[in-house]
Amino acid sequence: MDLKERAAKLLHDFKGDDYVFGLGVLDQVGALAAAYGDNALTIGNTTYLKPVTNRIVASLEKHGVKLAGGRIVPNAGPNCPREDVYRIESYILHYKPDCIIAIGGGSTLDAAKAANLLATLGEYNPEIDPYFGTGLVSAALQKTGKKLLPLIAVQTAASSGAHLTKYSNVTDPVAGQKKLIVDEAIIPTKAVFDYTVTESMPLKLTVDGALDGLAHCLEVFYGVKPDQYNLVKEIAEVAIELIVKYTGRVVHNPHDHEAREALGLATDLGGYAIMVGGTNGAHLTSFSLVDIASHGRACGIMNPYYTVFFAPVIEKQLRLVGGIFQRAGFINQDLNQLHGRELGIAVAEGMVAFSKSINSPTTLEELPGFTNEHIKRALAAAKDPQLDMKLKNMPVPLNAALVDEYLAPILAAAQNGDFSLIKNMN
Repeated sequence: MDLKERAAKLLHDFKGDDYVFGLGVLDQVGALAAAYGDNALTIGNTTYLKPVTNRIVASLEKHGVKLAGGRIVPNAGPNCPREDVYRIESYILHYKPDCIIAIGGGSTLDAAKAANLLATLGEYNPEIDPYFGTGLVSAALQKTGKKLLPLIAVQTAASSGAHLTKYSNVTDPVAGQKKLIVDEAIIPTKAVFDYTVTESMPLKLTVDGALDGLAHCLEVFYGVKPDQYNLVKEIAEVAIELIVKYTGRVVHNPHDHEAREALGLATDLGGYAIMVGGTNGAHLTSFSLVDIASHGRACGIMNPYYTVFFAPVIEKQLRLVGGIFQRAGFINQDLNQLHGRELGIAVAEGMVAFSKSINSPTTLEELPGFTNEHIKRALAAAKDPQLDMKLKNMPVPLNAALVDEYLAPILAAAQNGDFSLIKNMN
């Protein structure tokens, strides 16, 4: 099997009939919705995504499903602001749909997940904050006997894998901080991704999405547990090679259907990866950069620096990842002659070269609006108990007491691109 065939098999093994993906599959949304009733709250963008939402509305009409409230509900803004979560919750409560259809990228899908749980559990606790963390939604559902509405996630951007996963990232724009709900209960009931619709996305969003998918696979692979190694290795190997091989093609020709399909498959595998294991360092830092960078771009900047920090304990992973970047022409060194930190630096330099080739920034200083306050915010967030899972997921686990000693040098290195500033524990 070639890379794309391997990717499709992995995804089918992962989601079975609950996931419809490929080229030209958008019109299947109506049939999926009809299984839950005749009244669907439909969330989406009606400007640049209007051709997509129009096709979905036509599919709904064909199968006898009405728009709840007779309208498309406006989607969420970038990074899923909490205000949008509460706004969408109010539509659910007022229109009382049989199911929810969320059309968009990660932010809109995350907002729909969070709004669904709030609308269901509002009598138990109407605020979002108590659900940040792991398993707290399931606990509340079990205690109350409530059930979430069926959610059909229609992905439009090859990036977060939000249509496949148990995660909902929600941002407090005032504090400039993103927090995370992790719960099996919020996984969308059904998912659809027609890879051709990604052509409607701005090119910068496509690049950011590719970096997000890359981050999911890298971080999970870096921190993989021994009993999950073979599965995560297969996911990471296929997805990373697809991203490294095809992102540049999309940059040069946004209408390259083969490349669009490849990136869709790859970022979907990123979603699979984060259902098997957890992300860690770069994702943690990205949560504190929401006011100056997209999530994918922030992760793309940070992962090379965390790679150097983790390097002494992830040599096996680095040889596989390094080989992919080497075959693509981004590493010229003989990796077989390198070990530990030196191997990590070589792979990190290959990752930086890849990001430069797709016109993505590689240091924090390149982000408009970056200041030292972002460093302080990231260090403070790393000590927040609600984000502690990211520290524990690291292949070199940290706790709050070690953040200033080891995380601060990583952030300093990422600020100006100086790998020598990173301090290894091993």
